Amino acid sequence: MLSAFAARSLRPKRIPRNPMTRFALWIAVASVMAACVDRTPKSLGAPFNENSVSVAEGKRADIGSSVTLRGTLTEKCPVAGCWFVLRDQSGVIKVETRDAGFVVVDVPLHASVTVAGRLSSTGVDRILKATGLRY
Repeated sequence: MLSAFAARSLRPKRIPRNPMTRFALWIAVASVMAACVDRTPKSLGAPFNENSVSVAEGKRADIGSSVTLRGTLTEKCPVAGCWFVLRDQSGVIKVETRDAGFVVVDVPLHASVTVAGRLSSTGVDRILKATGLRY
């Protein structure tokens, strides 16, 4: 008799059939999962100031000048994360991170990023040699 009681108490509990109770249970689970997400900004490379300009304005700056740009990471190096493409409403620029000592492998695509660096040229296009990144 005691063993039957013990076996019954070890059975998994059933999910309630009441729709409102189920809804409340799912809301509670979703709230716990949302609270576990880390939302602190992450920084890579050297620290920099937050005064950013548009991509178009950054491309018009003199070669070798320091600029800080903000936009969306739309494409990145699939192998090593040594470059990425930054896009905002005014344009697109390629950003190289190879010489900065960090890579963007762990930065998700379509993430909002702020990047600082020195403007350079490949002959035809202007690129940004990154020194720091925040996402």
